Amino acid sequence: QVQLVESGGGLVQPGGSLRLSCAASGFTSLYYKIGWFRQAPGKAREGVSCYLSTYGSTYYADSVRSRFTISRDNAKNTVYLQMNSLKPEDTAVYYCATEPLYSASYSPNRCLADEYDYWGQGTQVTVSS
Repeated sequence: QVQLVESGGGLVQPGGSLRLSCAASGFTSLYYKIGWFRQAPGKAREGVSCYLSTYGSTYYADSVRSRFTISRDNAKNTVYLQMNSLKPEDTAVYYCATEPLYSASYSPNRCLADEYDYWGQGTQVTVSS
């Protein structure tokens, strides 16, 4: 059974940085996609950054491109989201999600919550002075 555990959220001042971690277990698929999503109060869940293992491609939402970086440590089965230059509008609950892929040629480079079945519990990020 796939399990995802996020950590690293907290309170940070505008312009500050945080690094979120997502530890994955129970994953056996050779190919997969994994990503970070966020949901602010009263808003829909949105894709922040996703990684596609078939082509090693990454996706970033326009609102975070050049500020956020997704990375992986395969030895630790952990995915990170480095968040720099944080803004108050980045305040949200951040979720890690993953989905196994069954084709080596799967190529859509996108970050849509509806395409993911396995989710972590979320970690709160609050950007405020």
